Amino acid sequence: MSAFGAGARSFRRAAVTLLIAAAIYESIARSGYFAAALLPTLPAVAHALWAMLMDGTMLRHASYTLYRVMFGLGLAVAVGLPLGILMGRIPAVEHFFLPLVSVLMPIPSLAWVPVFILWFGLGNVTTILIVFYAATFPMVLNAWSGVRSVNPLWMRAAGAMGANGQSLFWKVIIPGASPFIITGFRQAFLRSWIAVVGAEMIAASAWGLGWVIFDAKEFLNADIMLASLAVIGCIGFGFERAGQRHQRPILCLPRLDPQRGYS
Repeated sequence: MSAFGAGARSFRRAAVTLLIAAAIYESIARSGYFAAALLPTLPAVAHALWAMLMDGTMLRHASYTLYRVMFGLGLAVAVGLPLGILMGRIPAVEHFFLPLVSVLMPIPSLAWVPVFILWFGLGNVTTILIVFYAATFPMVLNAWSGVRSVNPLWMRAAGAMGANGQSLFWKVIIPGASPFIITGFRQAFLRSWIAVVGAEMIAASAWGLGWVIFDAKEFLNADIMLASLAVIGCIGFGFERAGQRHQRPILCLPRLDPQRGYS
């Protein structure tokens, strides 16, 4: 099956699942078991979403949230990926940082929000740092696990073919660890969304999808809350599908050229 055919089949399966879930929700919303103000129908949610898209507020809220997610996630990748690789390659670095990571990772990122508010105040800085905290640990641990999982036979084979330290790192270690690194990035992205929505509810200013959900709750606007959740779900679904498409086992073994040796 071609890549296009596999992608189309996967899309159809996802569409069927989402349609079934929507039908179940709609039947519950129309059953009368819940008040309409608490469980609005899908047309009501769609109307609220469309109104916020047309006046531009939903796009602005989504752009603020995406900015915070991407900024914090970028910091997490810039710090967590090199640190995880160093932990996997240098025992002294592993022995120093692994206990620290093991202690900090179980602490929920939202538990730090009041502390960060005291240190950095309300607004973007606190929210971005909460995202950074939440996303760093999946990157560190997956990069560390990936480097440690590289087959020692590949290392010895590459060394026998004349690979130096730099070639060994870029052509054997990084490709061998890349499935773990990609998985870590996907986990970090998902944790970033969990962190940013919670942080925006508490620490952000008047913009962001988390703030919209919290503000709508105060006025019992369940349709706006669900519309914001739908936007978050659609963005997350798009990134998740893109991550699945690019996550393939990557294996780049050393290659021996009879004339030039290792390349």
